[in-house]
Amino acid sequence: MEFTMGGQLEVRMTAADVGKRVSVRRAVDAPGEGAKFSDTVGVLTSWDAGVLSVTTRNGESVRIAESSLVAGKVVPPAPARRRGPAASFGELVLVAARAWQPVESESLGEWRLRASSGFTRRANSVLPLGDPGLPLGEALGRVRRWYGERGLPAYVQTATGAEGTQELLCSGLEDHGWRREVTADLRIAALAPVGDLDVDTAAVRVSRTADEAWLSRYQRFQTPGPHVLKVLGSGPSVWFASVPGDDPAGTPAAIGRCVVDGRWAGFMAVEVGPEYRRRGLATAVMAALARTALDEGASAAWLQVETDNEGAGALYERMGFATHHSYHHFRPA
Repeated sequence: MEFTMGGQLEVRMTAADVGKRVSVRRAVDAPGEGAKFSDTVGVLTSWDAGVLSVTTRNGESVRIAESSLVAGKVVPPAPARRRGPAASFGELVLVAARAWQPVESESLGEWRLRASSGFTRRANSVLPLGDPGLPLGEALGRVRRWYGERGLPAYVQTATGAEGTQELLCSGLEDHGWRREVTADLRIAALAPVGDLDVDTAAVRVSRTADEAWLSRYQRFQTPGPHVLKVLGSGPSVWFASVPGDDPAGTPAAIGRCVVDGRWAGFMAVEVGPEYRRRGLATAVMAALARTALDEGASAAWLQVETDNEGAGALYERMGFATHHSYHHFRPA
């Protein structure tokens, strides 16, 4: 279908363009003088029975009545980066997975089912890397049974917003009654500028292990057990940083974790005690870990931050980190 709506506005896409990135304008009031319009950019995930579904960069699924279309066209894929190192989604998803490995995993076609006694969603969710080898509904049934046998909720981790990401899978999950529970951004940057940050790192201690003091500051350490240490210690080359505090019990003022994997250095678990904030400790931890990673030959950095964590997002923006793609955890409604 292609038609002109006055001027140069045209709908230049069809249902055959499902799976492609599109830009759509629709009328939100009755056409005519004073009419209002809304624009949506994302992947066209379905076009059926007079309704289009477009999944945006942040994973939101927008349903649009075909009758409200004013203009629409296929647009180039989202750029792989805004600044910093060049990287593909396929490369980054594997780097991130190697930096946070589960205690137990099993393959379902090209999906990885991951479990770690409930410690973090990333280590207790499906990582879909391709075709599960079954129709989606059957695959999701297998997923729910697998996690149910372990007393865990079923999650599927997906990504949106870059070339090669999984907007179509997100739409399919929603069609099967799964809903997004958490969204985060994976951000990337050049590593050297992080190591060159003008901050005093003399008090930062870097080691290969997460000791009891480090764990006492880590907010996710709620249920002690070997599964926690196994996940934290997983990765090609793992480093832990801490800044001593003035707590008699020895709880650090700040901590952080870094995994070096070839050219990539991934930063996780950067936390500062409430009473120590606004002293530059998070920056000091990042700089110290970056310098350690540079010594190992890394040149690029990545990290993940939940979209509603505005403070952390602003900090990493100042360090040069830009969003590469977003990722989401879906759970049965």
